[in-house]
Parts: sequence; structure tokens; C-alpha cells
Amino acid sequence: MADTRCSIDELIRNKNPFAGHIVVRAAQIWGKSFPDVPSINCHASNAVFDAVEKVRKGQRETVSITITAEKGLGKSHIISRIRHRLQAENSALFIYMSKYDNLNQIHYQFLQTVTASLRAFRIQNVMQWQEIAAALLNETSKWNYTPQQYISSIYPNWLSRYSTKIVDKLTEVVIQAKPEITNPYLVKAILWTLSSVHANYANYWLSGLELTPAQAEVMGLPNPKTEDREAEALKFVRQILELTSDYRIPVICFDELDIVDMADNGFTAPQVVASLAKDLYNNLKRGVLLLAMYPDTWNYQIRSLPQAEAVIDRLVSEQSDRQPIVLKYLNSDDVVAVVNQWLKEFYEENQQTPTHSLYPFNEDKLRELGKSKPTIRALLKWCAENFVVSELNVSGKPSKKETHSVEPYFQQELANVEASIDALLDDEVAIAKALRLAFNSLIGETVEKVSIEAVEEVKASSADQGYIDFKIIGNKGKVKIGVDTIQQTGGRYVGAALKRLIEYKKFDITRGCLVRSKQINSGAAVAKDCLKKLLQEKGGEWVKLQSQDIKPLLAISFVYNCESYELTKEEVFDFIKQNKLAINNALIREILSDPCGQEPDNLTDDDLPMRIPQSLSDSTDDIDINLATVS
Repeated sequence: MADTRCSIDELIRNKNPFAGHIVVRAAQIWGKSFPDVPSINCHASNAVFDAVEKVRKGQRETVSITITAEKGLGKSHIISRIRHRLQAENSALFIYMSKYDNLNQIHYQFLQTVTASLRAFRIQNVMQWQEIAAALLNETSKWNYTPQQYISSIYPNWLSRYSTKIVDKLTEVVIQAKPEITNPYLVKAILWTLSSVHANYANYWLSGLELTPAQAEVMGLPNPKTEDREAEALKFVRQILELTSDYRIPVICFDELDIVDMADNGFTAPQVVASLAKDLYNNLKRGVLLLAMYPDTWNYQIRSLPQAEAVIDRLVSEQSDRQPIVLKYLNSDDVVAVVNQWLKEFYEENQQTPTHSLYPFNEDKLRELGKSKPTIRALLKWCAENFVVSELNVSGKPSKKETHSVEPYFQQELANVEASIDALLDDEVAIAKALRLAFNSLIGETVEKVSIEAVEEVKASSADQGYIDFKIIGNKGKVKIGVDTIQQTGGRYVGAALKRLIEYKKFDITRGCLVRSKQINSGAAVAKDCLKKLLQEKGGEWVKLQSQDIKPLLAISFVYNCESYELTKEEVFDFIKQNKLAINNALIREILSDPCGQEPDNLTDDDLPMRIPQSLSDSTDDIDINLATVS
């Protein structure tokens, strides 16, 4: 027993399961969540499960629920619980929105959220898109194949035998059987998700983003018109939800609403999202809406909306008193249950058996803490600070290992970044924020012969805004580097962005720097011409974006921008400097270094592989789909 105790104490000295876990991030919503005690605030999660059941049975078409709770009381924990149970039951589509980067284009951003959620929500490693595609084919053709069968054998054999024309034929079959579907291209894109070769491009197109001309031609999908994408986005997302709701009940969650951002029309983020939720409630064929916010947000922002009563009726449609569901503070039993569950999972993962289930905590002390009715965040923070062995070990070492105040939060965010890096590499906003924070932390330093003095916004007209992320000022104003992260594949957008990056005089820069991991399509004439001018005539640079370089910068950026961590700017900057996250980062140094005038090597090729025949027949009429040969 002594050896076991020593081993556990050593584990506690080196690992703290509570450190860095006071905030639920999107990675916990989609991946492995925090340890959960289902009985805590079960009235809120059960209301959502009951709503899903009513919609499934046809007792209700659409239900809307709003949850209010003070900061740290567990709103996102409830949403995480809901998501994991819905996945276990395979009964609904889960759509989660917690980022509102552009309130002026909320419909377009919601479209991207819907498509990203249907890509992220996986059951047995199958995307929800693929579940819907299989259901469409099975219903309209009277088949009974699993998504895995379509993906692994049926689609590869079809494509090999019939070429990509087979998807045209399948789309015709679905449209003929379901004449209420008005957008054949939506059906075609969903069916393309069953092809492992084409799935990523189908997801990209469904998100409202532009394919290269070659990709669009191969898949038979028209590129969206960028000039009216906000107006088209709402119509398109309604079509997606109407089609998918035939097979799964969409549960749409809006989280992290309590931000101070404001749209150009003067409405705040919660007001903009509430209006979107009202529209969805009015137009969804069936579904469940869930909003989570602070009580003050509800009382002072939602209630102050024009025609607030009509909005409120649709945000709390399941509540007879027309009030949100309120989360409760923890009591003593809750505190003991939460700590017990966290420690149970911690010791099981590390194959240890403690002397008692709450070790190293004292149950009486935990119950005393519960009398103050803490929030879940306050409890986890207390546990993180007090997770220590009370006595010295045999070597006389102190029981608590000193770490930087930022370290546990950074490590947690780094784990989240690792889990979602594929999606984050396409998140231009997140990457730009991370780079800007890194350069801000270097103000006063000299790196690659550039003495960094400031990091500034680029002054631009409304038509030019959003293209150049920021500029770095150095060497007494002689160096002004305009930085733009461009990860989109569409030639028109890339061309428009590069056109701004070479207009040095207009934007008061001395060098343009493109940050990108992907090739630029050879058919994008404007983009290629601007790139040539940038590299060969303007002395600009193309810096290759690599995941190993951006991961730590994204992680520390998420820490810095999360108010709930209650860290100061000085603490974060000190951590960056101590760990040399910016000054030794290859991406940061490459942006500042003298340009080489060449395109980077080993860029990602986003063009479709040509190993699948693209046209064996000009007509789909002669294609006879015989599943017996491929099942």
C-alpha cells in the first residue's frame, strides 16, 4: 500500500486533472468532453431531450429553448452533455455555433457553421452528410446499404465503372423521387460526400466557398456568386435544413452569445443571433433550437429588441411562463459528485487506485465549499489550486510543482488545437489573430534585422476591408509589412486579395506578405498575375503556412482571447517570452526575413486527382446501376 500511495502522490505532483479545464471549448463539445454528472442541472438538458422526442413523434414541429446562467455556471457543459447523448442515440443532427466573427454576414457564417457541424458530427467515423446521402439513396432507390458500404466499396466501383457521370444519374433518381426538392445541386453535393476522393470538395462547396474551375467542372457544381453570398446563404441553409430534417431532427445550439461585438446596423451579437433564431423557428420544417446566455443578456438585450414579444415567444416556445430555463448553483452534494467523477476518470486513465475516491481532497472540506453554492468554474478552479499532496514525499521534495500561471491553460488549448488542426488551418480569422498576437508580443525586439515598433490595422475603404490582416511597423517606420492569410481555394477571392497585397502606396506598406499552405490554381489568371508582381516586381513574399508552426500560436491566442481564464495581458506576454513562442517560431521569423522571391516548396495540392475517369459517356441514360456487382 505504501508503494501505491507513493505512486499516486508522485502522479499528483506531476499531473493536475483540473488545471486548464475551467472553460469548455468547441473541441470538448465535438470530442471528448469533461467528466459529467448527468444529475446536475438535468432539468435543462432533459428539456432538450424531451423536445427532440416531441418533434420525432410529430407532437411539435419546432421547439425553441433558451437557457440563462451566470458566468461559469455550466451552460457549455450542458450543451456538451446534449451533444454526446444525441450522438450515442444517433437520433438527431447536432449543429453548434459559438463564433460570430462577422455579424454583418451572420447568414453566411451560419451556413458555414451548419456545414462544418455536419462534417464534424461523426458516428462510427461517418459524417452526418454521409448518413444523409445514404438515406437519400436508400429511400429513393429502395436499397438498404450503410454509409460505410457506399464509401468503401459501392462508390469506388461505380466511379471506376461509370466515371463521375454516375453522380449525375443518382441525382436524377433522387430528384424524380422527391420533386419537392428545388435545388438539384444541393442533392448532388451531398451525394458526392460518399466518395472519399471528392468528399472534402463537396463539403467546401456546401459551405458556400468557391471551387477551382477544374473541381467545379468535374463535380458538376456551379460556383457561388460572391457578390450576393449573404442573401443566398440564408436561402441555401434553409434548403439544407429542410432536406436533412427528413432523416434527422436538427438540434441547433447557439452558445457564447455574451460578447460586446456589434453589427453595422447597431444590433449586438445576441440580438443578431436572436433574430436569426426567430427566422429559423418560423421556417424550419422541424427542429429544436437552443440558445445559452447570461441573464443580463436576456433582460437587457433580447427584451429590448424591436417587436421583442414576437422574438421572445419563439425563443422560449416550450416555456409556459415565457421565461428561459435557469441553471442552478452547485450544492454540497453536487460538489462532492463533480469532484468524485473527475477523480474517478483521472485515476482510471492513470491506472491508480486511491485510498479513497476523493483523495487528496477531504469530503468535509468539499461539503463546506458547497455551502457557498459555487459555480462549476469556481469549483474546478479551486480544485486545480488545491490538488496537492499534504505531506512531503520520502525525498523531501515539495508537494506542489510550481508552474507558470498560463501553462495549464496553454496546454489545454494546445490539445484542443491538435484535435482540430485540419479545420483550423482553413480558419483565416483565427490564424490572423494568432499571428498578430505573436508580433505584438515582439514589440521592442529585433528579429531578422527588423526592430518591431508597432502592429497596426490597415486603413482601407469598405470595398478593401478584410483583405490585408495587419501590418508590422519597424526600423523607424522604414519597414511596413502587410500580412494576409489566404487559405481559400477560389481563384476570384485569391485574386482579389492578392490585388490588394501589391498596392503598396494605397495601403502604406513597403512589403506584401502572403501566408498560405495551398497552391494557387493554374487557371486563376488574375491571382497568378498578381502573385508574379508580388514576388518578382514588388519584393514581396509568400510564406508557407505549416501546422507545426501555427499550432502553439493558435493555442496561446485562444488563451489570450478567453476572458474566462482571468489572465492578464502581462501574464500571457510573459509566458510567450519565457517559452520563446514567438521569437523562435519559424513562421514568424520567415515573415520578417528578407524575401526570396520564390514560391514555397511542397504546397498542398487542392486539385482533384485525375486517376478517376472524368467522362466515359456524354449521357447518363445508358448507365444501368447494378448493385449486385458491387455490394
